[in-house]
Amino acid sequence: MRVFVTGVGGQLGHDVVNELEKRGHECFGSDITDRQDDNYIRLDITDKAAVDAALNEIRPDAVIHCAAWTAVDAAEDEENTEKVFAVNAGGTKNIAESCKALDCKMIYLSTDYVFGGDGTEPWKADCRDFAPLNVYGQSKLDGETAVSGTLEKYFIVRIAWVFGINGKNFIKTMINVGKKYGTVRVVNDQIGTPTYTYDLARLLVDMAESDKYGYYHATNEGGFISWYDFCVEIYDQYGLATKVVPVTTAEYGLSKAKRPFNSRLDKSKLTKSGFAPLPDWKDALKRYLKELENEQF
Repeated sequence: MRVFVTGVGGQLGHDVVNELEKRGHECFGSDITDRQDDNYIRLDITDKAAVDAALNEIRPDAVIHCAAWTAVDAAEDEENTEKVFAVNAGGTKNIAESCKALDCKMIYLSTDYVFGGDGTEPWKADCRDFAPLNVYGQSKLDGETAVSGTLEKYFIVRIAWVFGINGKNFIKTMINVGKKYGTVRVVNDQIGTPTYTYDLARLLVDMAESDKYGYYHATNEGGFISWYDFCVEIYDQYGLATKVVPVTTAEYGLSKAKRPFNSRLDKSKLTKSGFAPLPDWKDALKRYLKELENEQF
């Protein structure tokens, strides 16, 4: 299978490329920066002509679209809003239209932020009760609409609380903070589940190898937790004695963008469709910390 992956400089794109190559697929990658690699294309996804040219040259069987604006707080700045929508909505539409012209399948990575985050019930994969609280969430929802309104052969996969080896994330941040301070404050009223990109990459390639199209939710298993619970487990497994103090989102009060309180995602559609669920998040954290041992962050 011939696969084109966008955003290979990020956490998820990096692991998706590794998984594809491990399985013997022919893989081509892109991102916004320069890189010396025969199978890499420097690509600005907001440039429709460039997207069309790249995909027409490669003619993939599937596109796994990992590229996105993911700086949630920075997205709230007025000077960034146009760029956020250009990347997450416009860029996604450009890719979807190229996929339609080539009759190839597309996997689009979306987010729990498309929901309003009320209540305590897990959001179903096919739920359409959308109410994004911030610019990032609305831009990703517009990306979903671009994909579903353009293609028939698509997967829209919503994820949350992502961590991987190739980039910044909550785990790396909290380890660095925990080494520097004796006490940290972490919110305990936002509930969800982490997603390890190494595990997610396996699922995405499984999907690319199938034709079980539709909307899916994919985070690691192991139940729903708060960011406070996650931080406590990170320090316990890493061996830090830093004290973690639970606070409400209102008490924390440092974020520009509103975050959903309820990021619980119902993943039952995965198993119903024959896909293997992601492992327990505590096991994922253990493997990730092992992966981090030789990394500077």
